Amino acid sequence: MKITLDIPDRLAESHTFSQVDWLQEVAVALFQQELVTLGTASQLAGMNQMAFQELLYDRGISLHYDLADYQADIASLRDNNWR
Repeated sequence: MKITLDIPDRLAESHTFSQVDWLQEVAVALFQQELVTLGTASQLAGMNQMAFQELLYDRGISLHYDLADYQADIASLRDNNWR
């Protein structure tokens, strides 16, 4: 997937908002809209999943982890002989 953004010149030329900042903002927005998974969003942001989760927590954004996700994780662990 490739994402192209049209960024106003005044923002794009700002020295206080880096490319890393832009990537994090895009990743947060896509995750918050449930368009990408946590793993994909963290990769887009250039962060490991724990660091990305901390970023989401700091912004008060839910991880979208419900009972069905929990049950799928348990089933996956059992299928892979995790005990």
